[in-house]
Amino acid sequence: MQILRSDFFENMGLADIRAKVENGERLSHDDGMRLFDCPEPLAVGALAQRVRTRLHGDKAFYVINRHINYTNICVNGCTFCAYQREDGQPGGFVLSPDEVLARIDAAPLPPREIHIVGGCHPTLGLDYFETLLHTVHQRLPEAVLKCFTAVEIAHFARLENTTTRQVLERLKAAGLGMLPGGGAEIFAPAVRQRICPRKSTAEEWLAVHEEAHALGIKTNCTMLFGHVESRADRIDHLIRLRESQDRSQGYTCFIPLPFLTENSQLAINNPLTGLEELRTIAVSRLMLDNIPHIKAYWVMLGVKQAQAALKFGADDFDGTVVEEKIGHEAGATSEQGLTRAELEAMIQGCGCTPTERDAHFNEI
Repeated sequence: MQILRSDFFENMGLADIRAKVENGERLSHDDGMRLFDCPEPLAVGALAQRVRTRLHGDKAFYVINRHINYTNICVNGCTFCAYQREDGQPGGFVLSPDEVLARIDAAPLPPREIHIVGGCHPTLGLDYFETLLHTVHQRLPEAVLKCFTAVEIAHFARLENTTTRQVLERLKAAGLGMLPGGGAEIFAPAVRQRICPRKSTAEEWLAVHEEAHALGIKTNCTMLFGHVESRADRIDHLIRLRESQDRSQGYTCFIPLPFLTENSQLAINNPLTGLEELRTIAVSRLMLDNIPHIKAYWVMLGVKQAQAALKFGADDFDGTVVEEKIGHEAGATSEQGLTRAELEAMIQGCGCTPTERDAHFNEI
């Protein structure tokens, strides 16, 4: 393939980075910035695809899953969030455990992965969440319950006047199987102060995930990009995740989340281009040498861009989802859910082999 010739990368000023990639060597902060500055995004994408193919061949993973948002009432009031409501505000809701169960029962297929997140509600105690997990786990004991961001875990601990580790231990006993990766946003303190000043700090977010890993709870991790952060902030974020993985070895998948401007109070002068989204996904694959999977989250990217991402280093297409509120209230125009047949057709249309998985990436 012409684009993989060494003189092409030499002309792009990436010959030494290409050599590192070929030899499996770790890239530096400076390498990451040079990848962002490269005038040809296809060169960056080709390098990322080289790594993705080395790890996973032509497989593209998907899962039969179900998303549930138990509440949109949240004390954090992040400026970028279109989902949040104040307690008592019109449109606010809290689902009972039985209502959550009814939504799961109505899914077209029994989910292998149940993704439950919500806002940081000011009064919901830990007993509500233990009951919720226990109720769902009893109904679907084979499904992995991937629930509650690190920010929610820290919020539960504050409400209960206990530690995040004790919260994780209690929730694991109730059926918690994994943590999703939300709440990371961007780790840079100045950016967090501007977009989510009441939310957990980067250090607190990382500490919760590493505690989960120590308890045998695998987690995902994320990055929200394309708002007020710089490219250097993105590289810093990826390196901090990489360092955390070096310490704890518990991250399963990284999910790059493009910021959706449609309904946000956060004014953005230069919204993301499609190529910048793809470049960021490719750089993520190249920088995160110790995190095995990169997700093309079709809900936020849109299905066509998610397909393109499978050629820029991503290897996971997420899943059926069924119903998603947070991204759609922010302005996502994707479908609420996809069928297994639709997922497989989209993956095959990219020249990849559809590979069904469970939450831990065990092939079905």
